[in-house]
Amino acid sequence: MIVRFGFVAMSLELHDASPSKTISYTNYAKLTNDRSRLFRLKKLTEENLNNTLRILINAHANGIELYRITSKLVPLATHKDVIGWDYTSELSQEFQKIKQFLEETGIRISAHPDHFTVLTSPREEVVEASIRDLIYHDRILSAMGKGAEGKLVLHIGGVYKDKEKAIDIFKSNFSALPQNIKERIILENDDKSYTASETLKLCQELHIPMVFDVHHHLCNPDGLTVEELLGPVFNTWENQILPPKIHYSTPKSQSSMRSHADDVDSEAFYEFLVKAKKLDKNFDVMLEAKNKDAALLKLMDDLKSYKDIKFIRGAVIEI
Repeated sequence: MIVRFGFVAMSLELHDASPSKTISYTNYAKLTNDRSRLFRLKKLTEENLNNTLRILINAHANGIELYRITSKLVPLATHKDVIGWDYTSELSQEFQKIKQFLEETGIRISAHPDHFTVLTSPREEVVEASIRDLIYHDRILSAMGKGAEGKLVLHIGGVYKDKEKAIDIFKSNFSALPQNIKERIILENDDKSYTASETLKLCQELHIPMVFDVHHHLCNPDGLTVEELLGPVFNTWENQILPPKIHYSTPKSQSSMRSHADDVDSEAFYEFLVKAKKLDKNFDVMLEAKNKDAALLKLMDDLKSYKDIKFIRGAVIEI
């Protein structure tokens, strides 16, 4: 069983490499004219794209083959009162460099739109804003050369005091999305509202791949074990180009279970690997630790103490 590892957005291994440099709308509005506003947005986006490439290069040097891009590459991109500009065309060279590097290395990238991107809301303006955000992410991934294999991770969304109705609203809004965006969406169980089994049921019904978040399942259990869930979850990826993906993180503390710890508990993760080994299917792991790539590299070092784990590359193991 081969397992690959990745991390989210920021790198703690590089100096001054934030891919999420931004400007508040208040400060944007204070700029004197549209020319200066556009210049500021373009400059920030260019820096974010260049830092994204730096992060990808460093990840590849460390044998890391998964990376989640930040949702903040283009500042204020979906704000309805911000000047519109064709960022993918005007910064085509920067996007092309990332695209070429991804093609050369085979690094798997994805994105996770923010919590306000929900398809269960009964409010039309919230759904419209969510669709704008999905279109933005689709443009970014397309400019980086990714088709349907470039996934967008979503939670089902809010419950709004009526879970069955909320799920029906999700189904209706999902079915109305453009086909290219529908093909990107994968659903993740959350730590409060929708359990793994509820998320799995919806994924099976709508033929959407599911990301199993182990930490969220611990916070929001449904009576099923990891072993009982992994098989059906992995089966939702049967018609996909890439292998199944899970999210893994360690709770910060017993009193703060929902928060992510700085690093990953290697013993707990090894126990998870042993359970997953019963399926013996290759899969990918997105680590959601606060220490980002530093936590990933630390986990790799920790796993070297287990004799049944073989390292294929820096962050690719076989067990």
